[in-house]
Amino acid sequence: MTKDYNSQCSPESTAPGGSKATFGSCCKFTMFGDLFDEDFSFLSINQYGKPKLKLKDAEPPLPRENTNISGIRNQGGTCYLNSLLQTLLFTPEFREALFSIGPEELGSLEDSNKPDSKVRIIPLQLQRLFAQLLLLDQQAASTTDLTDSFGWNSDEEMRQHDVQELNRILFSALETSLVGTSGHNLINQLYHGIVVNQVICKECKNVSERQEDFLDLTVAVKGVSGLEEALCNMYVEEEHFEKDNLYRCGACSKLVEATKSAKLRKLPPFLTVSLLRFNFDFEKCERYKETRCYTFPVRINLKPFCEQTELDDFEYIYELFSVIIHKGGCYGGHYHVYIRDIDELGNWQVLVEESYLNDENEDLKDTENTQEKENPLPILKNILSEEGSTEIAVDQLAQKFLEKNGVSWNKKYRKQYGPIRKYLQTHSQVFLLTSDERKVKMNDQSHPQNDSVNMTSEKTSTAIMGHSSESHWFDLNDSKVQPIKEKEIEKQFQGNESAYMLFYRKSQMTRPSEARGNPRYRVPSHLLNEMDAANLRLQKRRAECNLVDNNIDLHLHIHSRYKLYNGALHPLLPQKESVLDLTIDKRQTLGDLQQLVFQLLEFWEGDLVLSLAKRLPAGLHIYQTLEAGHNEGRRGQQFIESQHVFSFSSNLRTVCETLTSPKGIILKNHSGSEKETEKWKVIPEEDMKKTLRNIGLTDGSSILVLDSHDQSMVNVAGGNLTSFTHDISWLQVKNFCRLEPEEVQVKITATIETMMADIRLKAIEEMQLEKELVNNTCLRPINRNGKLLCPVPEDYTVKEAELKMGSLLGLCFGKAPTATQLFLYFLVGHDLHSSPEMEIVVEENTSVKECLNLMLKKAGLAGNSWHLRKIEWCYDDGKALNEEDATLKELNICSGDTLNVAEGKLPPKGFLKIPVWWYNLFSQLVGRRNMQDQVNCISNNMGALGLSASGDSSTFIQSEVDRYYVGSIEISEEAFLEDLKIQVMTLPSFQEFSVPLPEFLRVWTMENKHLCKLLRNNKQQLHELKLGSRTEICIELLHKEENLGPKDLLLRVQMGIPGERDYYHPVDLIWDISKECTASALRQRIAAYYSLPVEKIEIAKYFPDKFEWMPISSWTQQVSKRKKKKSDSLQMGPYSLKDGDIVGVKNLLLDGSKDFSTVKDDIGKQMQKKLAEDKTRTKQTDCVQNDSFSGRKVTKHHRPEVALSISVGVFS
Repeated sequence: MTKDYNSQCSPESTAPGGSKATFGSCCKFTMFGDLFDEDFSFLSINQYGKPKLKLKDAEPPLPRENTNISGIRNQGGTCYLNSLLQTLLFTPEFREALFSIGPEELGSLEDSNKPDSKVRIIPLQLQRLFAQLLLLDQQAASTTDLTDSFGWNSDEEMRQHDVQELNRILFSALETSLVGTSGHNLINQLYHGIVVNQVICKECKNVSERQEDFLDLTVAVKGVSGLEEALCNMYVEEEHFEKDNLYRCGACSKLVEATKSAKLRKLPPFLTVSLLRFNFDFEKCERYKETRCYTFPVRINLKPFCEQTELDDFEYIYELFSVIIHKGGCYGGHYHVYIRDIDELGNWQVLVEESYLNDENEDLKDTENTQEKENPLPILKNILSEEGSTEIAVDQLAQKFLEKNGVSWNKKYRKQYGPIRKYLQTHSQVFLLTSDERKVKMNDQSHPQNDSVNMTSEKTSTAIMGHSSESHWFDLNDSKVQPIKEKEIEKQFQGNESAYMLFYRKSQMTRPSEARGNPRYRVPSHLLNEMDAANLRLQKRRAECNLVDNNIDLHLHIHSRYKLYNGALHPLLPQKESVLDLTIDKRQTLGDLQQLVFQLLEFWEGDLVLSLAKRLPAGLHIYQTLEAGHNEGRRGQQFIESQHVFSFSSNLRTVCETLTSPKGIILKNHSGSEKETEKWKVIPEEDMKKTLRNIGLTDGSSILVLDSHDQSMVNVAGGNLTSFTHDISWLQVKNFCRLEPEEVQVKITATIETMMADIRLKAIEEMQLEKELVNNTCLRPINRNGKLLCPVPEDYTVKEAELKMGSLLGLCFGKAPTATQLFLYFLVGHDLHSSPEMEIVVEENTSVKECLNLMLKKAGLAGNSWHLRKIEWCYDDGKALNEEDATLKELNICSGDTLNVAEGKLPPKGFLKIPVWWYNLFSQLVGRRNMQDQVNCISNNMGALGLSASGDSSTFIQSEVDRYYVGSIEISEEAFLEDLKIQVMTLPSFQEFSVPLPEFLRVWTMENKHLCKLLRNNKQQLHELKLGSRTEICIELLHKEENLGPKDLLLRVQMGIPGERDYYHPVDLIWDISKECTASALRQRIAAYYSLPVEKIEIAKYFPDKFEWMPISSWTQQVSKRKKKKSDSLQMGPYSLKDGDIVGVKNLLLDGSKDFSTVKDDIGKQMQKKLAEDKTRTKQTDCVQNDSFSGRKVTKHHRPEVALSISVGVFS
């Protein structure tokens, strides 16, 4: 900043004739922009001081949004924890019970680091977190302190777990932490229930029963339509013991017929229901998520499922208040929660106002100038009040409504509210239906204040009356909180995003009136004081941060310390003595700045003129005098006013070229307030050549000059300014059109209505690029990883392009796609993670075949053995685009999608192209070597086995198995398995083998070069076997015919060599598991095969990927009879026995060692450890190298599942 020391230094213009401008028309040119924008960064050069830096971590958290409910920040993978914590917070009884335990019992967090202190950290941190969520004015709270108290590290916070598992573990941790306090029974009081299992003998009627405690009910999802059907299957239907499945009665001492059933003996105040969404497909050997429709009611009557039914119906009514939702698959996803705000702590009125406006518009359309319909609620209440506490039939209520109102419910209210029974259900606070929903009466438990809320004003519209009685629901999604309607819950019945846990509360549980809307209710005084102090600190930090954000450093050059030489100012003293530094809030006025300068320059006398200056090689140049200004906009935008003198004969074009870009828009204002937009009129383009006198400008007239990219503020058709307060900000544009030593990046001022074409042209102009780029460039957003996204259409506005202010765009070669074109990425080959990504623009009506040819041409490939596949969001190989003649638009291919040009020509529709591999054991090809030779061979040929640092251990794991690719076959999906075997026998590679019949071939499916699923039943069609287009098969040659039944299990059994850590050749053992699949049955089958006593053998299952053996013991855990059959099955965890598994056998008569491991296992474990270390080092190296943007993609693998745990101290 400079002070203008003489009138001769103020900028003057000359007339066209070259003479000095006389006193003619004085025009005030009001420039749009920020007086102290970063464009004036030349004012803050290093020699005059360093700019202020502000760390992001120092910024205070944002205040709460309109909902007045605080979210919880996600630490990386803690969305499951956030959802459960919000549910517990909005369970008022749990929250208040936790708050009731004082520091005298729990201790103090300040003493947690003392060596002998017994501080119960988990409940203390939970109390503190709840207080922050209730009272602290911040958009989202942090759970870091709480997870630290769990003993979690950063890895645990980044790893996602199951919320149902967390619910049980957290309750267990709380119970342990609260031992010896008044809250020792907190969990049991609120969540503990009892299920009783009964077996009734049909002969002596003896009842044998067993009680089971529960904190949550786990219900099935597969094969049932909803929660009520699942509960009916569990607690209503009976299991009958009869025929071959009899029950041994303790009273009769014999096998008898009996019935078994289960009932709910004790209901907790809060019922937690866990839905079994995740299952295991034994055919595909993989987990999957049940996404089919599964309904659950908002209000449920549990009386049919209870043992005791003599109580009043009210005792069995439960209302839904929380739904934890899982979005994603079984290997990952995201949790959020729908919660009913029981105490009405949040501001749900935001949604009510929006709904009111929408409903009011609908009412205007439906009524068609008729009077608004009255609310039926008071009419129904009057009818039921006359009946007292007597229940009346719903049909009778409808008849009385007709008699009293003169019109039936269906005729007047059904269209708006639905059937009368549904209306009664939605107003459960007022009306109480019986369990069969046939009778109704007034709800005596309804709050009088609720009625007063519903009936506050009869003049309010019906929409508002309906909303006021509706429950207040919110969607809490980590930091984001938004109000929702109750009907939104129905959208979570099915799909990839669906309900996972349900929380019900007894409808009879009422809340005190003083708790309504009062977040401070029952919060301990020490937490109230802590939160009040924290809020004061937050306010102070926000004020300080706001001040820092708006403070700017200015450099004041004083005229007496400069001299004018060759049209520029030069310092008379050293630079440090010539300049004064000052800081000012940019929201202040120019008058405030002048007053501050006067205070600095106490010796100053007379007037003061301030001007903007720029440092040039020739010296300090003054280019604009600051005389008046006002701020009409937001985000620091200003209209800067300056006075200039021009001749009456000057034309407007010359004036504009002198002051600003000739491509701007000019508006004039003859009189009136400059803040009134209607006073500003656009000067037409044809008047730009006229003189100032001809266009009607006089002394004192104002002219507003807008850049071309600020045209959204002007209504060109109307010829006037639309608004001074448009949402102005900026975008960043980076040059990708040419390589330069330094990156070229500019800021472009824009509004949400600015056209992308204008932003591009302005960027080209400010970067001073070649004019040829105007017609051959486009703007592409850049994501946080540095990847260039789809080009933005030229005719889009910033708002339509969904760009945030401050977004980074890349200026790239090529035209942006039109409205009928698609911008696509594509990869070539099956290795999606190493293949370079290419780009192409095609018409949306392009066929799949044409698109494939265009991609092949761009990739420089030829041939017909290619096809297209759409890559899924997780970068997995997706579904093939089989319909070659279908257009991309018909297949819902959108801009930004990634396609894979995969090798291989697709088979005709209804056919499968299946690669075929030949399988044989290594031991069948070469003789068995002695142990020392084997060890030496393995040790000396590590490289040959693929055990280099960059290799894969799978080769070593399967080194005893040879697989050869022998070709591929095309076969119809309707063909049988026998047809597939016959066609395989025709392959040239099989001609050297004499295979007499298809029964001499065994067929496996393959995944990742490993055997997966054994295909059986030659008369089964291929589509029934679920063979997909990516299926590969492996053929095994047998020495005899084989026809495995559906209950036959094929195992590879190998007997240990006595005295050696090795095994004999494996043999195929077929085991019939139709009767049972238990450890004892398997031991008997193997003992019978080897003709050994059962007690003289030990068996174990081999896990080749871990080089580990798991002994299969006959000991079984004592479990209920109902669960025993499934829990003992070897097909369940932890063994998960399946076709092709290796089972080792130890003959205790010859070998007393029970160690099943081999020398090869020891070497394999060492190599796995080495590979893991090398992989970690490689990953760290890649992370360092990838700090700068690169085009490589990161391989995504399923994370290994790790058990969830919470560390708790020992309290007595």
